[in-house]
Amino acid sequence: MDAGAKFNFMNQIQVNEVGPRDGLQNIDTILNIGERLQLIQSLERAGINSLEVGSFVNPKAVPAMANTDALLEKLVNSNSDYSVLIPNIYGYELAKINKVKEVCLVLCATESMNKENINKSIKDTIVEFKEIINRAKKDQIKTKIYISVAFECPYEGLVSSEYVYDLTKKFLSYGINEVVIADTIGAGKPDQVKKLFRRLVKDFGPSDFSAHFHDTRQLALSNVKAAMEEGISKFDSCIAGLGGCPFAPGASGNLATEDLVSMLHKEGYETGISEEMLKKSIDLVSNFINLKN
Repeated sequence: MDAGAKFNFMNQIQVNEVGPRDGLQNIDTILNIGERLQLIQSLERAGINSLEVGSFVNPKAVPAMANTDALLEKLVNSNSDYSVLIPNIYGYELAKINKVKEVCLVLCATESMNKENINKSIKDTIVEFKEIINRAKKDQIKTKIYISVAFECPYEGLVSSEYVYDLTKKFLSYGINEVVIADTIGAGKPDQVKKLFRRLVKDFGPSDFSAHFHDTRQLALSNVKAAMEEGISKFDSCIAGLGGCPFAPGASGNLATEDLVSMLHKEGYETGISEEMLKKSIDLVSNFINLKN
């Protein structure tokens, strides 16, 4: 039995690289615009064409993401799909001014984490995000929402899968283009992943979903396989496994892009990404970090 028959899903897997944003925002070293640009271009040379390149958040809260507008000015001639994270309507307007084609929203599935992350209640966040989605439709900007701490919260413990389902259903009804189920602290288990995605795919189909796993407990690849078995074919990953959420205790280490790509290739799936070129990206970002420390 070949890998495709084994997992029963398409042979092509899309990797969305979050290193230039999620990877860099939670490490002590702050890269300048030129270094961030070099990292993005290195990842593109490796064959990655979907990247989260920065965010329009308060630079006092996340200094590593300052000057994302200047970075975007240098990326205008690329054919890659770039997205940026925004926390609110003000961030959306900045993204629009800078001609961003896709914006990422983050909604935490618990009140404690949501207030820690963006200092708002879930209810108020939903109201604002609905307005952003409506504006984005008119402006022809794609929208993506991360349902963060989808399995477990560092403050409130286990998260109800029913509640995550309800949040997902709500945002799909608003017209969101993509929902990312995010295991922000790496506490999710394969059986939980399978159960949640099985229901979501059954009711809404697989095309609107992707997954974001952390490797805190070394379960990220197992969770990827569990999601794949339910038809999910798009995953976030981060070069060298850098970063995590600066507002979530214990959110150490995203799923490493090189580990994800290696596993997929060994299972017989296509990514369009060169493992050899990824090594150069790892060397590049490692040199940046080591030189500044």
